[in-house]
Amino acid sequence: MLGFKLSSTLLLAATCLLMTPVDSSKSVITCDNARDVQRLRCDSGVIMVEAALYGRQNTMFCSAGRDPDQLADTECAQDGTMDIIKKRCDGKMTCEFDTRIVRTSDPCVGIDKYLQTNYTCVPAFHMATCEHSYATLSCSEGRVIFVYGADFGRRDRTTCSHMRTAAQIADVECSDPTALVAERCNGKSSCMIKASDSVFGDPCPGITKYLELAYVCEYTVKAPEESDHMME
Repeated sequence: MLGFKLSSTLLLAATCLLMTPVDSSKSVITCDNARDVQRLRCDSGVIMVEAALYGRQNTMFCSAGRDPDQLADTECAQDGTMDIIKKRCDGKMTCEFDTRIVRTSDPCVGIDKYLQTNYTCVPAFHMATCEHSYATLSCSEGRVIFVYGADFGRRDRTTCSHMRTAAQIADVECSDPTALVAERCNGKSSCMIKASDSVFGDPCPGITKYLELAYVCEYTVKAPEESDHMME
């Protein structure tokens, strides 16, 4: 979850909505092979990671052709796996990554491991704003913004690619999660923020970037703060 604070009233409202899934819970299991890729996808709504395990908790998953000794430890789990996946995937409609991103250590040497991610698809506004343009977040009267996730950079070669050279869209591994949108916009009825290096820093010089984010509108018993703030 992004690093920001909410009032207890707003946080309760946000939690209630975010726990109402568009789709039922999904689980993806990827065996720990050198070239395996895990892909999370929501046809409607955005991803909310509920749990993630890198290690082994049973002898069934990814066991074909394995020696029993390689499956023996079923209490094997690497710390921090869920945080890694949440930072990369929360708030996106699709999220694809090489399982090497979670192999920060070996929690059980000699044991064949796998990555299991459980997630739901929650209702949210999803938007991508090209570099140098403004993202405008807004809610109807009586509701305020709750930013679910945001990152600035590039994750594919198609978004914001018009009239760009191949070199300008080549790096698709430069997108960094940012809490700045949440810090500036949460609790307001509307908010405008510029997708630019001057605001978010430059995660990949020379690459055309965009701001991708997801947010919901929450009811609040308090009057929304003054809004329409703009960041240059």
